[in-house]
Amino acid sequence: MDLLSDHLVRARATGAVFARTVAEPPWGLHLGGSTQLSVHTVVRGRGYLWLDTPGSSVELIPGSVTLVRGGPHHYIGHEPGAACLEPEEFRARHARTSPEDHPQATVFLCGAYQFSGEVGSGLLDALPQVLTLSAADDDPLRDVITLLSRELVRSELAQQIVLDRLLDLLLVLAIRCDFRRSATAPSWYRAAADPRLAAALRAMHENAAHPWTVPELAAISGLSRAAFARVFREALGRAPMQYLTEWRMTVARDHLRADELTLPQIADAAGYGSPFAFAAAFRRHHGEPPGTWRQRERATAATRLLTNTHPGP
Repeated sequence: MDLLSDHLVRARATGAVFARTVAEPPWGLHLGGSTQLSVHTVVRGRGYLWLDTPGSSVELIPGSVTLVRGGPHHYIGHEPGAACLEPEEFRARHARTSPEDHPQATVFLCGAYQFSGEVGSGLLDALPQVLTLSAADDDPLRDVITLLSRELVRSELAQQIVLDRLLDLLLVLAIRCDFRRSATAPSWYRAAADPRLAAALRAMHENAAHPWTVPELAAISGLSRAAFARVFREALGRAPMQYLTEWRMTVARDHLRADELTLPQIADAAGYGSPFAFAAAFRRHHGEPPGTWRQRERATAATRLLTNTHPGP
């Protein structure tokens, strides 16, 4: 498995189409910032997306896709600054609008994604707050948007399943497209394209529990120990063993947060010979034992769930 696939699988992105809408002007939709990643594409007509920040509006047109990271609220409307309704009221108002009866209406799709753990957060942090991608004629992204357009203008059996799968494809292609073009793509993504490093990186990610050594990783890469260490540091800004330790800590934090393994099992999965060795390494990195960290994360997650379930006025 390549590193981008590994990150996407570990991030366990879960998504659902929460708005397939046909809307005639004037219209506007307000979306809160609790969703980790929102995906928007217009399949007919046009619209605008903006944040509360002045000058942040971007145009939404067919053939493009816009990703919005969670945090600030964002808005979609027929024009920048349009009056916006909450999703439930918006859907009720536009429920009876059909593309056949309203040829001037805008047809658009919104998707919401949640990511799990440290790997998911790392993927999101690598994206800009708002990212709009326009696909070239030969880009698979355009093919997916075309399929979405065709699917949305008709009613077919199992349509929701088709839309969900197309939205998944749209997300993966959009992230891949951004990382390929961006000068600020994650260092591991750029390094994974280097044939001198790809095999060693893949080995570390696929089997963090293995007792890797620099000579062993250098042999996988077909380089001398010194050459491998030099190329690795130049590409990733840290020594191979430091990178491996950071990756093991990432794996450990995800297991601790998921709460499906005991501490000895997590120690084994993260490549430490005993729970004591794991606890010592974890304390060096985080300033507290893994058990304490897990309890604090549980309390934080419970508070967040309570806040989302019982929002304030």
